[in-house]
Amino acid sequence: MPAVSSSGPLRHDWSRAEIETLLALPLPELLHRAGDAHRANFDPSEVQVSTLLSVKTGGCPEDCAYCPQAQRYHTGVEATKLMDTDAVVEKARQAKAAGASRFCMGAAWRSPKDRDIPKVADMIREVKALGLETCATLGMLSGEQATALKAAGLDYYNHNLDTAPEFYGEIIQTREFQDRLDTLGHVRDAGMKTCCGGIVGMGESRSQRAGLLQMLANLPAHPDSVPINRLVQVEGTPLHGTTELDPFEFVRTIAAARIMMPASMVRLSAGREAMSDELQALCFLAGANSIFYGEKLLTTGNPDTERDLALFERLGLKPMPVVETGAFESTKTVHADIVDTSPPCFEAA
Repeated sequence: MPAVSSSGPLRHDWSRAEIETLLALPLPELLHRAGDAHRANFDPSEVQVSTLLSVKTGGCPEDCAYCPQAQRYHTGVEATKLMDTDAVVEKARQAKAAGASRFCMGAAWRSPKDRDIPKVADMIREVKALGLETCATLGMLSGEQATALKAAGLDYYNHNLDTAPEFYGEIIQTREFQDRLDTLGHVRDAGMKTCCGGIVGMGESRSQRAGLLQMLANLPAHPDSVPINRLVQVEGTPLHGTTELDPFEFVRTIAAARIMMPASMVRLSAGREAMSDELQALCFLAGANSIFYGEKLLTTGNPDTERDLALFERLGLKPMPVVETGAFESTKTVHADIVDTSPPCFEAA
């Protein structure tokens, strides 16, 4: 397979066999190619920092096999009402003071009711006024809801594909894979950026991981942010007890995502709490350049701020700077043909 050109157009025609060949490369060669793609688009010493707040936790009617917020599973997660705007804004202020440039608000809904949209819109306007990028993950959206959120100033919407289409039914049966694609289409049509990735380590094969990457890279526009989640096994969910994914396989997935979507932010998301500093360092070498920051990632743990700052210092990394509008700005110039069109995910983020 030829090396990816840093100057050529972004591809949306990846084949499954091509991706499987990429994933099977000797790890040093795979990391070298991913590093080239990373440097062509970003300063590799910069990491974009986001904070994710659960503004409405638990009670979700879906059956996602990994999710402790599903009301049908007994995981100890209590359902809560939607937070007040003032409380959300205070959390956003704290996140900005800790160095976050993007603030994501997640609600455990299958899809928001129309009456919920004005409340979320108020949160978006107030958080954006702090100079932060705004992101939300609220489940499936209609076209009208996406338009209303865009009008409120929402920058990004997160909606993950989760896994390959042929493995999807093993994990979720309460919504179709096409439903996810439809929501992404509504978000793009509304003019918002998308954050869209998936979860690995759910018992899928390498070919099925390749299938997830294929679906992501072959979307009409690459997701602006691509969260790669490592399954957090929560007692009470059907996936508790699943054989853990080999750490090097996780690194390979990060590297392939960077090569295939070279100008997207590739985010280390759920599962970081259980990762050693050495594994995280390998992921940064593989092209990851975004993390969620803070003590909690929705309802599962996340490395605390002090540990993250200490790791950044040891590795010579620094938070990606924020421009006046609240958007991150890399010191590298990204491909001119990039179209920003993808959302962030609440199921894992």
